[in-house]
Amino acid sequence: MPINPEEVRHVARLARVGLSDEDVSRFQGQLSQILDYFQVLHDLETDGVPPTSHPLPLHNVMRTDSEDASLPRDAVLGNAPQQEAGLFRVSTILEE
Repeated sequence: MPINPEEVRHVARLARVGLSDEDVSRFQGQLSQILDYFQVLHDLETDGVPPTSHPLPLHNVMRTDSEDASLPRDAVLGNAPQQEAGLFRVSTILEE
């Protein structure tokens, strides 16, 4: 599916990315290839394939002997310069 230079510039504006004319021509080809691949995926027959959230089986990777390896809350907060309600209190870094 060919994509024109104006569509590339539009995507760049949406992403807040400045592109030169050379970048536009290069990304025009790359984005067209990506869209072509999506068309290949769209054309695949998937009627008998059950939906899945992940292509590989997942399992818990936590070690069984390390479940209680964290420090007690009092020991951790003992070094905190400020604390509140059992949590670290930090200075505000965002301006309103």
